[in-house]
Amino acid sequence: MELYGFFRSSASYRVRIALAFKGLSATPRAVSLPKMEHKADAFVRLNPQGLVPALVDGALVLTQSLAIMEYLEETQPEPALLPKDPIERAYVRAFSQAICCDIHPLNNVRVLKHLDRLGHDEAARNAWYAHWIAEGFRSLEATLATRGLGGRFVLGDAPGMADICLVPQVFNAQRFNCDVTPYPLVMGIYENCMALDCFEATHPKYLSDAA
Repeated sequence: MELYGFFRSSASYRVRIALAFKGLSATPRAVSLPKMEHKADAFVRLNPQGLVPALVDGALVLTQSLAIMEYLEETQPEPALLPKDPIERAYVRAFSQAICCDIHPLNNVRVLKHLDRLGHDEAARNAWYAHWIAEGFRSLEATLATRGLGGRFVLGDAPGMADICLVPQVFNAQRFNCDVTPYPLVMGIYENCMALDCFEATHPKYLSDAA
């Protein structure tokens, strides 16, 4: 397999963690977002959306991090990203989608670059980022407080898809100096995840394109 991604991309980071979690390897193919390599003809032929990540598995090209994780789960069920119980599976998927579909899209590179084009300065962009992180993390914290199982991870004491979605979002919130102290449940899970090799070893700081 080959994984096309950018080292700081939350979506790329999710897939790196998922691969490591399942003990799978993929040859990394760096795609520089600042250099607009994701819009180059060669990459757009691979993924017409012009977005990372893209996972190539033989003749198959997969895009969208959640879809990639579902594919990995279906083709290699163990260790499991999703619980067996259908209610718990729905909870994990909903938590994952709250991050990937509600929080992340408002603060991704495309949006921040468009704010630049609209004339917003760095302070305004950072305020935008912090606002949506705070709103999103408040909802995650409340969800964990009212519906969580009180374990070390999003669903009890075993990490899975929801944790894999959470960690990159916390990483980028910290990178933009967002205040994460009001979210002790979120941050406790983050710290527990980062104590595991599959989360720590795939951190952006270890990638060659981070240089």
